[in-house]
Amino acid sequence: MGSNRGRSRDQKGAVAVEAALVTPLLVLLVFGIIEMSLFMRDTVAVNSSVRTGARIASVSAAAGPGTCPTGHTTCSPAQAPALAQAAADAIQRAGSAMPKDSIDWVMIYEADTNGFPLGQSTLTCSTNCVQYIWDDATNKFQFESGSWNSTTAVNACVNDPNRDAVGVALRARHTWVSGLFGDGVEMTERSVMQFEPLPNDQCLPGHHG
Repeated sequence: MGSNRGRSRDQKGAVAVEAALVTPLLVLLVFGIIEMSLFMRDTVAVNSSVRTGARIASVSAAAGPGTCPTGHTTCSPAQAPALAQAAADAIQRAGSAMPKDSIDWVMIYEADTNGFPLGQSTLTCSTNCVQYIWDDATNKFQFESGSWNSTTAVNACVNDPNRDAVGVALRARHTWVSGLFGDGVEMTERSVMQFEPLPNDQCLPGHHG
């Protein structure tokens, strides 16, 4: 009897030790699954947002310059194209699962053959490029910087090999919930589409918008 009780205590002790060793690994695994699920959700949201923005921008070649009444700060001024504001508004309305205030910036630009802003090898806003940031006070994307004269700098002719393309890029920050993997990670995605063709008498720069 005494030896049986001794073996029982030994078995319980072994189980306790195994539980102490395995439980932290299981907890880490569960948190890892949760974190990666949330990260994938935000990745899909960012991808969907830039595609939505690019699709709207690509059909707006003739939208002309932005219009921003005096005193307003969340709309695009004349130095920015209305197509850029339309893209930013589309991203805002997309209903993404990602909080808008986690978005660092949205960039709308004339894309070169590599899908980057003209003259750049990275997502740096330069020629024919405008950038927006999120404004918490108004829950809208606000024009921040850049210029693009879309009236004279957009070629949307269907049979022209030089038909322009528009790019939409977005940078956002995903925050790790548990903190086990650090504070967070930056996510940057872009989508590039050629402008939808305009009628022949309107498609060349200077003939539309």
